[in-house]
Amino acid sequence: MRAKLFFDGRLEELAVFYLLFQICFCVLSCSEAWATMAGCGITLGPNDSLLIKGMGGRVYASHYPEIPRIPASTIKLLTSLAAFDFWGPSHRFKTELFTDQEGNLYVKGYGDPLLISEVLTHMAFKISQKVKNVKDIIVDDSYFDKPIQIPGRAFSSNPYDAPIGALCANFNTIFFKRDSHGRPVSAEPQTPLIPFARKKILELGLPEGRVTLSHHPDDPSRYVGELLAHFLRENNVKVRGKVRVGIRPEGLEPLLIYFSPFTLKQVIAKMLEFSNNFMANQILVSMGAGRLGPPGTISKGVRVVTDYAQRVLGLRSLRLVEGSGLSRENRISATDMIRVLQEFAPYRTILKKDGRLFYKTGTLKNISSLAGYLHIPGSRKTVLFAIFTSGYQDKLPRVKACLDSIKLDGGLGE
Repeated sequence: MRAKLFFDGRLEELAVFYLLFQICFCVLSCSEAWATMAGCGITLGPNDSLLIKGMGGRVYASHYPEIPRIPASTIKLLTSLAAFDFWGPSHRFKTELFTDQEGNLYVKGYGDPLLISEVLTHMAFKISQKVKNVKDIIVDDSYFDKPIQIPGRAFSSNPYDAPIGALCANFNTIFFKRDSHGRPVSAEPQTPLIPFARKKILELGLPEGRVTLSHHPDDPSRYVGELLAHFLRENNVKVRGKVRVGIRPEGLEPLLIYFSPFTLKQVIAKMLEFSNNFMANQILVSMGAGRLGPPGTISKGVRVVTDYAQRVLGLRSLRLVEGSGLSRENRISATDMIRVLQEFAPYRTILKKDGRLFYKTGTLKNISSLAGYLHIPGSRKTVLFAIFTSGYQDKLPRVKACLDSIKLDGGLGE
């Protein structure tokens, strides 16, 4: 898969908290940990929380673990767990295709978060094996409500602000650069810069790079239709009409039910690796529509995830308003995040790995968080950690100096 995803944090801030975590483990006891951090000028205050715990329940360090904090993107762990519970890790998202007597092709989306150009190319090939002539391409995005307002999302061209929908391509973004004449051209070989996308770039005066396609509620599904039309023509299918938004009529027999080549586990691995907000809320809203019926909404998705968190995990501190961590209204305690990590343990290898560490980060302005697993050298034991902090963006030099002054200890157990 060559399509590029995007990352929502700042590397310096994440490095700070990765090192903070290491400091908690590099001394002989928890009391020494606090003394070492204080000696380096690194202190946890009343607005910070930390919990370090063995898989068997032994607590190694805690600091206000019961107070609900802003989790930022670490909340994606909970969204992922709820999705595994709802669908199972082998689930594949589908897109349905129909034709009517007039030769129109209907494309009905069900919220596939990883509907990328390579997938649309393969879908077009499958369609070309069944039809060679198409009138209009009618895109049906009615499985989700629209427009969907996501708490914490701005209306910017930044890809982490990309709106969601039942039928979206390439994370509802365009990746382009400019040629020697200043004209926009595609920055990825698998995705042509079709006239529809070029027009949006010129209308909005977008900078080069990966940018949000549009915030108009009809544009995401229209972009899917235009891309599909391009790939159909490449497969010798004549497209005589136009792309338009509509509803698939009842009673039509499916021409093709196309299942994603990616399992849910692969989708979530990509979502977590790149901390992709679009994918997280696509999954959230799809769960809501699947459990409570279409159209999918943020509130339905929140109900499904909250129900899972309370009923299965027994979380008591959770306040969830969306599934990606964009909103500062999300809340969870370090204790409850550790419970999430305990349940997520069978999937921990899909997280980012750095040495013995599997982890998920989270970053908002003046907020940084880190949650994950540390494998203890010389044993099969694993320690869980959840750290929620505020105001540490300027402490990287002191953290590095402190790290240089201490030694790792491998004696932790469960």
